[in-house]
Amino acid sequence: MSKGLDGNSPPMPSPTRIFAALALASVFPSALALDVCTQIQQAVSSASGVYSLGARSANFAADLAHWVESSTQSSACSVEPGTPADVSIVIQLLGKTKTPFAVKGGGHSGNPGFSSTTGVQISMTRFSTVNYDKTTGTVAIGSGLIWDEVYAALEPHGVIVAGGRVSGVGMAGFTLGGGYNWLANQVGLTVDTVTAYDLVRPNGSIVSVTAASDPDLFFALKGGGNNFGIVTQFTLKAFPQGQVWGGVIFYAAAQLPAVTAAVARFASNVTDKKAAIIPGYTTQLGKPVVANIMFYDGPSPPAGIFDEFLAIEHTTEDISTRSFLSLVQSAPANVTAGTRGSFHAVSLLNYTPKILAAIQNETIFWNARLASAGVTATYNVEPFFPNIYTHNTSPTAFPFTRTPPTIPLNLQFTWTSPSSDSIAHAAMRESADYLTQVAVQTGQAVAQAPLYPNYALFGTPLERLYGSNLPRLRAIKARVDPHNIMGLAGGWRF
Repeated sequence: MSKGLDGNSPPMPSPTRIFAALALASVFPSALALDVCTQIQQAVSSASGVYSLGARSANFAADLAHWVESSTQSSACSVEPGTPADVSIVIQLLGKTKTPFAVKGGGHSGNPGFSSTTGVQISMTRFSTVNYDKTTGTVAIGSGLIWDEVYAALEPHGVIVAGGRVSGVGMAGFTLGGGYNWLANQVGLTVDTVTAYDLVRPNGSIVSVTAASDPDLFFALKGGGNNFGIVTQFTLKAFPQGQVWGGVIFYAAAQLPAVTAAVARFASNVTDKKAAIIPGYTTQLGKPVVANIMFYDGPSPPAGIFDEFLAIEHTTEDISTRSFLSLVQSAPANVTAGTRGSFHAVSLLNYTPKILAAIQNETIFWNARLASAGVTATYNVEPFFPNIYTHNTSPTAFPFTRTPPTIPLNLQFTWTSPSSDSIAHAAMRESADYLTQVAVQTGQAVAQAPLYPNYALFGTPLERLYGSNLPRLRAIKARVDPHNIMGLAGGWRF
């Protein structure tokens, strides 16, 4: 069952990913969900499409496919709404029938069920426009895009928005969760740069949410996830952007101590807000390695900022003056088909030598311990500057406090066998708890610090994500969604 496609849809996944998604979809769906799929097909306009396993299955598989296979589920059908009015029709039918559903932007969530479902999968792929308004200095972005597409569209205009740092990340979930970005030292989190949300509320009403039109809902959408409806378009501030410098440089095991020392010096000494790094501690062929992404917001960095990293003996490098898009795509986030995986979060005040040594040791320990389960553990270090939260004085759902300014550590574990799911998840929780304890023991008051919702592993207490904001968020949720329609979807539920 299908209706017409619009020509702006992103490219289909690889044949291997399509086959994997179709295999997952072979489970027979419930009669209720199938009936709702038929109702949706009959109700929406020709601008939208409804797909199932037997009809236009390539579209169906693309709509279900996620960054990791463990986040993909078997759905009764997929829906690609093409207009806000059709989104309204879909959400009202789902609410009326109490049918489980999911909303997928780019599909980069590492948490199972957060943007996938056994009910009706909504794919926002047709919301794919990027409109730069030079007069207002803003960009209106469709919620079905990945950041690569956004940056490519903006490049001819010489502007950029504060978005994802690696290739393949969806803009919608990223923005609704907070948004650490390459420009954060200069402009703040992505939520700090959003000026409007085009939202279809759970009751089907279509609204533009701004600080003036609905201050509470505007606050809640800035990091509060998908609790308040379906966003079809985000409007973000635009910033001038020319060429940047950077890329990825790889170091072998013998250089780990030198690299770790260089990371510590960068985190404590570099004051240039245009400079940033993401060293990823991981393993290759059983040996610990570091893949360090370096970024400078300009065609070349001043002497001294990255010299130490460049001087350390390395195996390969892809460092150059390049476009912003080229820099982002030098470090692809996509993984091979069949890969399972998750993220988890630790919050820190700073990356001290003791913390970095502990991270290095955790990399070696867990990759050795989990090798028999086929698990690869990666620890991505993100040393933002203390001023990162000072660019916005208005409250946002995330972070629930901006003092003291915490910075994230991203744990990224990948594996291939479903039998390793619980092993990997348990290890991630144990490692995150241990590193938090190390930080506390060294004087960092982070035991209850905000954890980044886009990194936090499922099951993380809401208090660690939204803290003192929870009562206000729950009150807004009750007003906007009194029948808990969004509770039929996955995610961080208020």
